[in-house]
Amino acid sequence: MLSEKMLKALNEQLNRELYSAYLYFAMATYFDDLNLEGFASWMKAQAEEELGHVLRFYNYIYDRNGRVELTEIPKPPREWGSPIEAFEAAYEHEQFISKSIHQLAALAEEEKDYPTRAFLEWFINEQVEEEASVKKILDKLKFAKDAPQIVFMLDRELAARAPKLPSLLMQGE
Repeated sequence: MLSEKMLKALNEQLNRELYSAYLYFAMATYFDDLNLEGFASWMKAQAEEELGHVLRFYNYIYDRNGRVELTEIPKPPREWGSPIEAFEAAYEHEQFISKSIHQLAALAEEEKDYPTRAFLEWFINEQVEEEASVKKILDKLKFAKDAPQIVFMLDRELAARAPKLPSLLMQGE
């Protein structure tokens, strides 16, 4: 059974993960508007991955006899000044999520809630990969700043990461 404090913190994280998906969908629309379909595809896949994180928290809360509490999701930005700015925002967001997960793990240790601490280990490792993948793209964009042809090559490269539910996420293409 989860303590009230742990349940509240897990629900807050579940809602942060929902916002993450919402943010990445907003970024996908930004890239679709720029006709950078590879970037948009990458962001749609990222949004889908965040929804998977939501479901992990959702199922875990119920497995521990808790109740999920959904809150209002803030509206994400819809414009960025450039692809670099969008990926800078994504990188900052992933760092924020990593910090949130670390705080959850610290709370689980403080509460001596070892099942939750073990559950969070996957997320701790996942965030290392999340930050690294966004940072690699950001670094490439910064390198390509004055070379649009590199941005288009990167767009083709990013198209390889497509959402797993293309029939739902990519309708109209």
